[in-house]
Amino acid sequence: MPRGLEPPGSLACGAQGSGRMGQDQTKQQIEKGLQLYQSNQTEKALQVWMKVLEKSSDLVGRFRVLGCLVTAHSEMGRYKEMLKFAVVQIDTARELEDADFLLESYLNLARSNEKLCEFHKTISYCKTCLGLPGTRASAQLGGQVSLSMGNAFLGLSLFQKALESFEKALRYAHNNDDTMLECRVCCSLGSFYAQVKDFEKALFFPCKAAELVSDYGKGWSLKYRAMSQYHMAVAYRLLGHLGSAMECCEESMKIALQYGDRPLQALCLLCFADIHRSRGDLETAFPRYESAMSIMTEIGNRLGQVQVLLGVAKCWVARKALDKALDAIERAQDLAEEVGNKLSQLKLHCLSEGIYRSKGLQRELRAHVVRFHECVEETELYCGLCGESIGERNSRLQALPCSHIFHLRCLQNNGTRSCPNCRRSSVKPGFV
Repeated sequence: MPRGLEPPGSLACGAQGSGRMGQDQTKQQIEKGLQLYQSNQTEKALQVWMKVLEKSSDLVGRFRVLGCLVTAHSEMGRYKEMLKFAVVQIDTARELEDADFLLESYLNLARSNEKLCEFHKTISYCKTCLGLPGTRASAQLGGQVSLSMGNAFLGLSLFQKALESFEKALRYAHNNDDTMLECRVCCSLGSFYAQVKDFEKALFFPCKAAELVSDYGKGWSLKYRAMSQYHMAVAYRLLGHLGSAMECCEESMKIALQYGDRPLQALCLLCFADIHRSRGDLETAFPRYESAMSIMTEIGNRLGQVQVLLGVAKCWVARKALDKALDAIERAQDLAEEVGNKLSQLKLHCLSEGIYRSKGLQRELRAHVVRFHECVEETELYCGLCGESIGERNSRLQALPCSHIFHLRCLQNNGTRSCPNCRRSSVKPGFV
């Protein structure tokens, strides 16, 4: 299906209902909206669906059209509107008194909060989904619930829980032969390994996603290709392959512009800026950071704003404009604390530490050193075998079945068959 509008509400297609517009007419108008949306006539599609919402009292039809509106607003980056329609869909599901519809609507509520970086709420709604009685929708949507929960745990820098959720989502994908879900999980795993700095895996997983798109994605939306290309670009940049990073990012941006995908446009602009910063071309990096910040502020991606400000701060440090760097760091730190992202806080404290050391300000330096160590402890970003930090530099990592991660070399050298962390015999980090 072009543009990939596969709202979970599509489960409702076969149910019965009646209303002012009539069930058949309601279904026809929903399909008309889908056709318009697939042909990139987004605003016309929204008008058709809003008219259905206004004129049809067919509860099942209303439920389905709300699913379309949730997904469409998600893809456009209108996350507050997405949340609004998700809340209405919950009420409609309750009126229908159907467990399938309730599961689906809670998933949409979780996804809406995930997009708005309300990660604790996302986890809470995902747990509600998992606590509902088993239904025919459970097998179809359970993987999406686990993926959304994993993304939220990653947003909070709870890496073990994130990995557990991603692996569960991957099992759902394999058991149900759901290659679209597998593609999305691979992209999230790429992001996971980029954050913990195993750059080989950060590249492997989006490459796997791109392979799935190539092999199975003939009828899929181009968004899946764009998504995989973006994550490949991030990994290539981290590996220092800047030419390949630029090629992948340009391909992703082309598709994002073609379909008006504002969230992806913002991510691509951030990636372009990071590539130019890596090349030392700060003059070109700054305006791209500015453009990325503008869109991320507009759509409400606060974690994206943190990443932009971190890049900007690094540019100012490179220019020896330390006060401007500290200003960007302060703004980023407020946002990072707001959304609860510990890894960003850790990086910002580390950057601040270097600035205050160069300024010779010992009191401020000590404060940031203490907070840095606290963040390391909170994120458990250290190897339970050697005690060294994980995520400080590019390292090959290995996850055990419990989802604790270690340096691969440590596991190979130690020969342990059980998890040292789970045995409560982990070595505490000893930073210099």
